[in-house]
Amino acid sequence: MRRLMLLRHAKTESDAPSGEDIDRRLDQRGHADAAEMGNWMAEHNHAADLVLVSTAVRARQTWDIVGPLLAPIMRHASVAYRPELYIADPTDLLRIIHGAAAHDPRSLLLIGHNPGLHELALGLSGHGNAATRRALGGNLPTSGLVGIDFDINDWRDVSFQRGRLAFFVTPKLLPKSPHST
Repeated sequence: MRRLMLLRHAKTESDAPSGEDIDRRLDQRGHADAAEMGNWMAEHNHAADLVLVSTAVRARQTWDIVGPLLAPIMRHASVAYRPELYIADPTDLLRIIHGAAAHDPRSLLLIGHNPGLHELALGLSGHGNAATRRALGGNLPTSGLVGIDFDINDWRDVSFQRGRLAFFVTPKLLPKSPHST
């Protein structure tokens, strides 16, 4: 059994000072949402053995917030920053996932971008809770997290429609604490 988790970067500013999309930074809501998702992942023990992060500023900042929150449950995780995750399409993402076989993680976390992550999640999820699949069908919003399980022993066997959608969580779907605004 292998678990793939796809985390879209958190909410960003509209434009980067440089004018380059890759340089866009998290805004205030993005910082809060990333922390909320990192805490949720830690509370639910959604650790990864290998984390692959897009080199875009917003993806790196998302990991900079989420990573320390997961540190207690991910003591031996490897983290790599991969430029090919920036605006990758589902085929490119699948190739990256297959490449994880070299590390053989039980659980893999990709932090990247839409539309590629959303299209990949839809394409890989052939099974799972119908209501959860419908919810994911609409969008993978910023800070959205998808977990897909595969009954395989090798990441090279991941293919479209073979996964079971285990969870789909966004900051808006999480219950709010009495202290949140």
